Amino acid sequence: MSWTHTGYAQRIHFGPGALDRVGEVCAGLRMRRVLVVTTAGRRASDAGRRLVEVLEAAVEVVSVFDGARSHVPAEVVAAAVQRRQGVRADGVVSFGGGSCADLAKAVCDVGEGTFAEGPAAADEEVPARTYADGPALPHVSVPTTYSGAELTPFYGMTDADGRKRGSSGPTLAPRAAVYDPVVTLGTPVRVSAETGMNALAHGVECAYAPTRTPEAEAIALACIGRIAGALPAVVDDPYDLAARTVMLEGAVLGGRCLQNAGMGVHHGLSQLLGGRTGLSHGLVNALILPHAMAFNHDAVGDAARRIGAALGDPDDPAGALARLRARVGLPATLAECGVTAEDVDAVASVSPENGNVANNVRPVSVADARAILTAALEG
Repeated sequence: MSWTHTGYAQRIHFGPGALDRVGEVCAGLRMRRVLVVTTAGRRASDAGRRLVEVLEAAVEVVSVFDGARSHVPAEVVAAAVQRRQGVRADGVVSFGGGSCADLAKAVCDVGEGTFAEGPAAADEEVPARTYADGPALPHVSVPTTYSGAELTPFYGMTDADGRKRGSSGPTLAPRAAVYDPVVTLGTPVRVSAETGMNALAHGVECAYAPTRTPEAEAIALACIGRIAGALPAVVDDPYDLAARTVMLEGAVLGGRCLQNAGMGVHHGLSQLLGGRTGLSHGLVNALILPHAMAFNHDAVGDAARRIGAALGDPDDPAGALARLRARVGLPATLAECGVTAEDVDAVASVSPENGNVANNVRPVSVADARAILTAALEG
C-alpha cells in the first residue's frame, strides 16, 4: 500500500479543568482580539460564562457570536465573518459541537470581502489549501461533544438549497484544542449518543479508507475500542466522569485519524441526507453506518475483522454496530426519524457528486447508494 502522511502544527490540551487554560493557550498564539463562536445555549451555560471570563483575563478584546446552527448555513457564516471583520479579530475560539467548530473554521478561512454582500455572495467556492499554504486565522477549539471536528482540517456549510460545500487543507485545522471532560457532563444523553456514534464512524471508515496511513489505521482502531467500551457507560450515567473521560479520548482519536485518512460512502451519504432533511449529523451517521459497513465488508479484507474485534465481534462488525446503536437508545431506522423514500431517491441521485462517496473503498453506483439508504430507511 502506498501512502502519504501529513503532519499538523497542532497542540492538544486534555484533562479535567483544562477549560481554565484557554486564555493561556490563546495568549500563547499571540491572539489579542478574540471572536468566540458558539450557540446561545452554550454561551449561557456555566462553562460558557467561565470561558468568557478566562479569555477576558488573558486578551484585550472578547466578542461572542452565538448564532451557530446545525449544518452551518451559509448565511450564518456570512454573519459570523462580518462580526469577525467588525471587531478586527485576530483569532477565533469555538465552543460547542461540530457545527461550532466548522463555523469557526469557515470564519478563519474566508478572506476579506468574500461574504461582504451577504449570503448571496456565499455561492462561490472557497479554494482548498495545501500543506504549503500559510495558516488560516488561528483557531482554538473547545469541544463539548464527540464530533471530532475540533481537530480536522476541513469544514462544510449548507446553502439554502441544502447543498453542502466547504474547503479543506492541513492549515485549516485548529491550532489548538482544549478538551475538558468536566465540560461534557452537561451534554445531554441523546447528543452524547449521536455524536459518540459519529466519532465511532470516523474510526470505522478511517480503518479501511484507501488513503489511510498506517498511523491513521492504528489510531482509528484505538478510537473504535475506546468508544465501544465507554459510550454505553456514558448513556447509563452521564455524570460518570471516568466514562466521559474515556469517551472524550475516543473522540480525540476519531479526529486525529481523519487527518490522514479519507471518508467514504457512509460519511458522504450522511452529509447529503443531513443537508436535505436537517437531521443531526450524528444521528444520520448512526443509522447509516451498519449498512455502509455491510456494503463495504467484502472489499476491505482483514480490516473488517480488525474493526469487528475492536467492537467485540470480529465476525460481524456491521451487526456489532447495529447492536451498539440500539444499546445507546437511538432509533433503528431512518423512517422513524421522518425520512421518506423520496428523500432516499433525491440523495441517491446526487451521490456521485459527493467526494466522499467517490472515494469509497468500493465503487458506489446510484443504485448502490439507494440500496444502502433504503436498508437504513427500513431496517
